[in-house]
Amino acid sequence: MGIPMADTSSCLSLPFIQPSQAQKHVTHNEALRILDVLTQLGVLSDDQPAPPATPTEGDRHIVGDAATAAWSGHDSELALFENGLWQYFQPKAGWRAYVTGRETMVVYDGTDWIDLDSDELQEIEAFGLGMAALPTAPFSAKLNAALWTGLYQADGGDGNMISTLNKEASGGDTGFVFQQDFGTRGLFGLFGSDNLRLATSANGVDFRDGLIVDAGTGVVEQPNLPRFKATTNFDNYTAADVWTTIAINNAEFNDQAALNAGTNQFVAPVAGSYFFGASLTFKQNASAQARMRARLLLNGTDVITGSLGEVTGPHVSEQTTLTVQSMALLAAGDTVEVQGQLRGFDGYFKADETAFWGFKVG
Repeated sequence: MGIPMADTSSCLSLPFIQPSQAQKHVTHNEALRILDVLTQLGVLSDDQPAPPATPTEGDRHIVGDAATAAWSGHDSELALFENGLWQYFQPKAGWRAYVTGRETMVVYDGTDWIDLDSDELQEIEAFGLGMAALPTAPFSAKLNAALWTGLYQADGGDGNMISTLNKEASGGDTGFVFQQDFGTRGLFGLFGSDNLRLATSANGVDFRDGLIVDAGTGVVEQPNLPRFKATTNFDNYTAADVWTTIAINNAEFNDQAALNAGTNQFVAPVAGSYFFGASLTFKQNASAQARMRARLLLNGTDVITGSLGEVTGPHVSEQTTLTVQSMALLAAGDTVEVQGQLRGFDGYFKADETAFWGFKVG
């Protein structure tokens, strides 16, 4: 024995054409009419208890609570004005409609129509916008632009916009993760401590901190800023009237390994503006009458403007020190070295008291 065929569909109650039915076009057209009403559903209102006095053909409304007049007894139903009469459709859970009068989306939960921003939509476990929510990111969105704006005072707000990221404990993480094709390339926030941290990575595994702000003091640290300070650990002999590169071979610190002790040169790891300084202390050989000069040399040929200095007066207890300093705009790979010269007589630039230093400033 066959299963009896239903008269209507289970979701939208569309009428089925029955076997041996006469005038099949009537049933077919009725199904199309219902589809025309319920698909891409938009209504003029969802909060009116009584129908408008002069409805227009094709108007659709969600009947409000405690309905009266022609809508009486049809609370929450979809009302269509067609052929001069109101017709009603019972919604099912999950139906959604756009209310043009309030410019908002509503959804039927099986009992009531509620705004998608209603307090009733709480404790949602996952939400995907343009994509399925990821297991590790219950709120996931796939889009090309996003905007958060403060609610203006004219609209009932205070005009401000504040986003808050919260973590449970000091050793946890809260912040922004920047990725390329889902491989992490940057971090900004409180990661592993309460210090504000900005870090980058070329492979998503090894991270370098560019900026750390101490939570207790507000002091800014730049752990990977190119900077160095070094001295010579032996007396550098200099013949008379000869520019001599000082053997700066004893680094006190040398971040980014920018100073090459083998060549006695600073090598710029990245392009930018750098500040350099040097102090040269005289030590006599046969005569204390030598005049002392110093300069900073770019790429082994060009004197950095403002770095040439000279002492022409008498030396004091072999402790005369000449200091020079300047700034330079460097390309990656450019070199800077410190040179000294003794005019008229030979001598030495003294160990441990002859130094070279520098750091990136921009």
